[in-house]
Amino acid sequence: MDIPEVALEVLARFPLKSIARFRSVSKEWKLLIDSDFFRDYFISLNSSSSTSWSIIQTIPHKLTLEIVGHHGCKVLGVTESPGSLMRFFLESTIRKVLVLACTDGLVLIYAEASCGLPMLYIGNPLFQEWFRIPLPKFLSLTDFRKINERFSDTGLVTKMQSGMVVSYKVVWLFSYNGGKFNFVIYSSDTGMWETLSVNCRLRSNLWSIQKNSIALNGILHWLSKLTNSIVAYDFYGGYNDGDDDDKFRIIHFPGSGKDELFRRTFTTSEGFIVYFNEFHEDENRTLRVWRLVKHTDVVAEAWQLFWEVNLVSLIEIGIDYFPVVMHPLNFEIIYLWSRKKKSLILFNLRTHVFTIHKETEVDSKCMDGCVLTFNDCSKYVETVYGFMPSFQGGPSHLLFSQYVLPRWLHRLPCPPPQPS
Repeated sequence: MDIPEVALEVLARFPLKSIARFRSVSKEWKLLIDSDFFRDYFISLNSSSSTSWSIIQTIPHKLTLEIVGHHGCKVLGVTESPGSLMRFFLESTIRKVLVLACTDGLVLIYAEASCGLPMLYIGNPLFQEWFRIPLPKFLSLTDFRKINERFSDTGLVTKMQSGMVVSYKVVWLFSYNGGKFNFVIYSSDTGMWETLSVNCRLRSNLWSIQKNSIALNGILHWLSKLTNSIVAYDFYGGYNDGDDDDKFRIIHFPGSGKDELFRRTFTTSEGFIVYFNEFHEDENRTLRVWRLVKHTDVVAEAWQLFWEVNLVSLIEIGIDYFPVVMHPLNFEIIYLWSRKKKSLILFNLRTHVFTIHKETEVDSKCMDGCVLTFNDCSKYVETVYGFMPSFQGGPSHLLFSQYVLPRWLHRLPCPPPQPS
């Protein structure tokens, strides 16, 4: 297609939501916008710009899903907080809703009707595309209730091509017996549920210690509280280089051999799994941040230490804090919560500069230029604070999740129609 360079330049500078509407102007415009060339040009033009994203709760206590939102991003043209986009049509009134997983712009939601009927939805909130996933016919209500009680075993993985989601899988851990773990999986490629049995050398009685998972590149990662590790499995390819009798990867945390003394969590940032812990000794507190660079049980090969920062500047102003998440698009910024000040602390690991954002502030601008909005964040933190102890030796929990709006127009993959 012969498009003047000036017209291409102008079109690529519109917000993403406007470009999505331009697709309906004509066939030629649609072909241009859907082309790999225009997508790559738009993304490269806006590579240094931030995008809207949210910090999502992982333990349900009310119908609030987003506790901290970032909006006002010019690239997307979204004036609302991302959490406000998580609205969708339900066939009946609901008494419970829970975000099960957020992966690559898609959101997996469990809803329970007032009559007790369970419903499962997946959607692309940016374009308000929602699909109700049929529950597996081979599971009884009793079986489903067993899964319902362990939503920390739920995950959502995606397959990406050229920066676009082309497939997704909903993963439930159904049961475990000895060294065998049985998953129930829904695939958008087939529109059907299937079962998968996988061997793992991790003792099954320790799997109950795994908490909410994080997905990246088709792999689910579970944080273990007691085994000092991450347990990972690739649901799109398996680990073909491993033992046929053990397709899981058990990735131990780095450290001096005394990691059981650390308060830790993990998250994602700039396309990597990120692990950080806080260690305090003689009134000094040190925050160390690693990237997972290889899925292997050899610790020295698995992790790369990027930051080791003394938090004395925070201690001096009397902040009682604990880690929340890393900025998903900026590996230099970590989010901490101060119970004393009831504020969110944004700390730059490179410059050691920090900003304090009180929940009562309106339109507070953060380090990436986005506007911060709070939604009962302090109430949620107080609810879950018992899971995040301030003493050394306490267990670790994954209490926060990230939802990042996509940087391009990938739609919700549609499963093939099923025979009635």
